[in-house]
Amino acid sequence: MPTIKFEEGAIQVDATIIAEGLGIEPSLVQERMREGTITGLCERGAEEDSGQYRLTFFSENRRFRLVVDERGNVVRRSAIEFSGRPLPVSARKPGA
Repeated sequence: MPTIKFEEGAIQVDATIIAEGLGIEPSLVQERMREGTITGLCERGAEEDSGQYRLTFFSENRRFRLVVDERGNVVRRSAIEFSGRPLPVSARKPGA
């Protein structure tokens, strides 16, 4: 079963989860991350969202987001497809 793990201050997300959310084959995830065509952003929840993390992955025309708790359980997931158009600047990782 694909997992999300917290180990030594890092979050590990199984490539199958990212691939499913971005609509690609799992074998392409690591390669595309190295190329920079898939990027990610991790945000730690504060106040009422304390204990949760928002993990967002960006590809050329899709944004995939997971909200997970401290144990790695998925609380929410969402994806936005931009129908072959590039992601708008507002949907991208800050600074990208």
